Amino acid sequence: MRARFRYRIYPNRLQRLMLAKTFGCARVVYNDAIRLRQDLYQQGEKVSDTEIQKRVITQAKLTVEREWLSEVASVPLVQSLQDAHLAFRNFFKSLKGERKGRKIGFPKFKKKHSTQSIRFTTNGFSVKPNSVYLAKIGCVRVKWSRELPSDPSSVTIIKDAADHYFASFVCEVDPIALKAIKNGVGIDLGLTTFATLSTGEKVLSPKPLAKSLKRLRRAQKSLSRKVKGSKRRYLARRKVARIHARIKDQRTDFLHKLSTRIVRENQAIVLEDLNVSGMVKNRKLARAISDAGWYSFRQMIEGKAIRYGRDFQVISRWEPTSQRCSSCGQLGGKKPLDVREWKCMHCGVIHDRDVNAAINIQVAGGQSETQNGRGGQRKSSSLVAADEASTRGLVEQLRLFA
Repeated sequence: MRARFRYRIYPNRLQRLMLAKTFGCARVVYNDAIRLRQDLYQQGEKVSDTEIQKRVITQAKLTVEREWLSEVASVPLVQSLQDAHLAFRNFFKSLKGERKGRKIGFPKFKKKHSTQSIRFTTNGFSVKPNSVYLAKIGCVRVKWSRELPSDPSSVTIIKDAADHYFASFVCEVDPIALKAIKNGVGIDLGLTTFATLSTGEKVLSPKPLAKSLKRLRRAQKSLSRKVKGSKRRYLARRKVARIHARIKDQRTDFLHKLSTRIVRENQAIVLEDLNVSGMVKNRKLARAISDAGWYSFRQMIEGKAIRYGRDFQVISRWEPTSQRCSSCGQLGGKKPLDVREWKCMHCGVIHDRDVNAAINIQVAGGQSETQNGRGGQRKSSSLVAADEASTRGLVEQLRLFA
């Protein structure tokens, strides 16, 4: 299997200048390819990918308008063109229904003022002890935080909005089979409590955006006052970008540490499929949901489970995990979000809302058994309690359901 390994790089002034030229040339080639395909489509003409490359790179270098394409390495230009071809293929596959997921739109033009990236294949770079050599750029200093597991097949040079440079290597890695264990866990994701495990453990959310929101607002307010195109606006924009970068790093660090611990301690991991794109449409919870990073956490769990030989499963979002009693299996009806504890009117057990949901998620995945011995894959019961006791601070209050 393939994996990415990302490292911070520190180009000097001349190397930053050459990288800026390469970023610009790769962006122009990509945009020219999209524009050319648009013109050919309107004319009803079809050409091959090879002909497109000949027109936007080979012949363009001979013109006065694009002669500066010869100043940079040809490898990232070709790779940028390959990205344009892939974007069109994905677009047409999506139109035909051959691509999974929601429909994707027509390829968009790349912008100058955003994250920039270029890709080098094996004939355009080489790894050195303390640096990485890039064609026509030279040896760029790298901070090797860990060794590469194998010879990389490609490297992507990234410049983010905070003017930080990174090198992302693609390497072949062997799966690492961890020692098999009997533990299984169901995970219920939330906002204040990021993850509630079926074992009863609760992991609080770090809320990196909420903690830096005051500082971010102050920086954005200062940015809005600067004159467009001025040096001070550039510095203010970079300050905002670096705050965002720090927030992202804090969130990613938390998610990686938590996902690694869960994968190492459990053989079977079950999550609930959440409609995140629909949930963020709630204007009152959109910021908190985006700050949590639920989907990134799911991707990390899934990828690490495959690599380390763990079982990973996602249950349907329609499973009534918050309504079902984890002790007797009967449904108790919907409950407002402010009801954090409730009492089952069938068996009398008092449940913590999140822990009960986590246990039901684990059972619905067919990976565990509950206190009364119920386990395996089960279907939702249509039986709903006639009377439901919800508790706020263990004060019972009867609620009637039709």
